Amino acid sequence: MPTPPDATHPYIGMWITADGRIRQELLPNGRYDEARGTVKSAYQGRYEVRGRHIDYWDDTGFTADGEFIDDVLHHGGMVFYRDGVRKD
Repeated sequence: MPTPPDATHPYIGMWITADGRIRQELLPNGRYDEARGTVKSAYQGRYEVRGRHIDYWDDTGFTADGEFIDDVLHHGGMVFYRDGVRKD
């Protein structure tokens, strides 16, 4: 099993869609917590980062993946910005 990222990993932290509706926090212990609208912790699970690629395993059993491109996370047809800061 891969070692989870530590607190200094560049992708650790909060990622937010431009409208603020979906907020995904990548935690240093290899877990994530995703909020949707007013629902805190709507989805939780583990993740692994390899280079720019991220794989997710939700606690309910579904899987997903994404890519980090120029400090923007592309995941599930959505675009997430670090701490919600959009860089145009």
